[in-house]
Amino acid sequence: MPEGLRFDASGLIPALAQDWLDGAVLMVAWMNREALERTFATGEVHYWSRSRSELWHKGATSGHIQTLRGFRYDCDADVLLLTVEQRGDVACHTGARSCFYDEGPEPSGGGADAAPPPADVCTELSRVIVGRRERPEPGSYTNRLLEGGDNRILKKIGEESAEFVMACKDDDAEAIAGEAADLIFHLQVALAHHGVEWRRVQEVLAARRGAPRRE
Repeated sequence: MPEGLRFDASGLIPALAQDWLDGAVLMVAWMNREALERTFATGEVHYWSRSRSELWHKGATSGHIQTLRGFRYDCDADVLLLTVEQRGDVACHTGARSCFYDEGPEPSGGGADAAPPPADVCTELSRVIVGRRERPEPGSYTNRLLEGGDNRILKKIGEESAEFVMACKDDDAEAIAGEAADLIFHLQVALAHHGVEWRRVQEVLAARRGAPRRE
């Protein structure tokens, strides 16, 4: 366990749990030294329950265990950031993916249908595209692509790929960024058309970290 962490007068320190793939904030809880030691020893996150005054192995009852993927603390060493793999994709006791689902004037009950937490821009883009697939909007370019199926979508991917290549050949940084964004968008439309979640792509990329180098 890192030295120099600043626990409060009760021997506790706040810990923020963040999804290891899309950076979404899942929950905030408290840890003491014992919780940290158990977390590092087992690789599964343990917290301290202030209401029950006991160690709390996250997911021991529900099955929604958090596997520790990364650990950081802030510049004042008084707040922890845990990067976790959330089993079942449910962190909140209400059944929501994240405890941070409300944004209106009145709190809701959460649950499986609660709004997802803010995430990285590619994940947010994927949500919009899937939303168009499930709830088409008149005049939507995304819906025109989806309605055209593979013929229209793959043709656009081919065109955008060629434009990206040409931007790279021209060494035009702005054009490269713009064409890359266009290509990612159309790739995500193809994924949505075939029912492949963006998160699955993230999982594949994450699994390739540290993989043997290609010859």
